[in-house]
Amino acid sequence: MSDDGIVCRCEEVTLGEVRRAIREGAVDVHGVKLRTRAGMGLCQGRTCENLVARILMSELGIPRERVFPDRVRPPVISLTFGALAGEPK
Repeated sequence: MSDDGIVCRCEEVTLGEVRRAIREGAVDVHGVKLRTRAGMGLCQGRTCENLVARILMSELGIPRERVFPDRVRPPVISLTFGALAGEPK
């Protein structure tokens, strides 16, 4: 694939941008995400995360365990707007 090939369709991140992020120090999926926004679009990486991981493995010669998992931040508890505003229960 040429450097113009799209890796992340949601954020229109190209292979060249992912390779540049790796040259600039990205060593995992999260590092690529921070530098390129790959995985931050509508699908939240469900479409491009595996491709980014394979590019990292190929470019850096590292095993899959080193590029996963990305940092997942699920909500710890659900809050109402009233609770956020400080209203009593």
